[in-house]
Amino acid sequence: MKNWFITCTKLGFIGSLLSLSPLDYWQPPNDSRIPAGAEGQQIRYGRELIAHTAKYLGPKGSVKHLSNGMNCQNCHLEAGTKVLGNNYSAVFSTYPKFRERSGSVETIVKRVSDCFERSLSGKAPDSSSREMKAIVAYIQWLGTDVPKGKRPDGVGLAKLPYLDRAADSTKGRMVYVAKCQVCHGKNGEGTKVAGASEYVYPPMWGPHSYNDGAGLYRLSGFAGYVKNNMPFGASYASPQLTDEEAWDVAAFVNAMPRPHKDQSKDWPILASKPVDFPLGPYADGFSERQHKFGPFQPIADARKVK
Repeated sequence: MKNWFITCTKLGFIGSLLSLSPLDYWQPPNDSRIPAGAEGQQIRYGRELIAHTAKYLGPKGSVKHLSNGMNCQNCHLEAGTKVLGNNYSAVFSTYPKFRERSGSVETIVKRVSDCFERSLSGKAPDSSSREMKAIVAYIQWLGTDVPKGKRPDGVGLAKLPYLDRAADSTKGRMVYVAKCQVCHGKNGEGTKVAGASEYVYPPMWGPHSYNDGAGLYRLSGFAGYVKNNMPFGASYASPQLTDEEAWDVAAFVNAMPRPHKDQSKDWPILASKPVDFPLGPYADGFSERQHKFGPFQPIADARKVK
């Protein structure tokens, strides 16, 4: 055993193994660290808005009618705290920052506004509103322990290796029927409690789902999201989909109809569009279909040559 440890240490295996330990992943601050008084109330309200957006800001919201009925935590799981579940751990530490999509330096307020306009397919809360201030306060509090400019392990979504083929929506439909339909519905309509304003399981397509400007409309985003989080109960430590199943179900879901967002001002530098950005025009000669479904490696390789 001792010789094995020495050999592995020399080869760097121990560091690699330890790097996979859940102990290294970011963890949200404990609720006991929420300040008392007005500041703490604002943070708690922000978390409530992330978890139950539709209750306050949905089509039947008690504050305003801004979104499509989904909740922020439908994309940012467990109110933005789940490891590799699109959590908010690095937002406060990395914003303001330059983003290629807008071609400008963006604030947290701008980032939240984009989520409302794209993933929630609605309108953004006013930047000076109580709701926007509370959401920003909560996101800042979640990033309390993350040094400025750093991205902790477990942030965002998994980056799956590209397939050596195009993602297959026909195969993806079979995955959806077998593993997703029971919660999200035969027609992707989602599941609501009768009379409730919120979805228990959000719609995957159709008029109340995310629009084609959302990050999940890129196959890499959707595949990385479901790999470690779906079906319900899955996690990075216990995934239930293979990489191929994740890519294929992403192709099926994103081939279905959904709201359109005007993106004519996005990506002012065409060459900066990601290889899997599904809407043209492009700075290369690859088709819109290949940019949407793949194979993506040839596109990535062509960019390396340049």
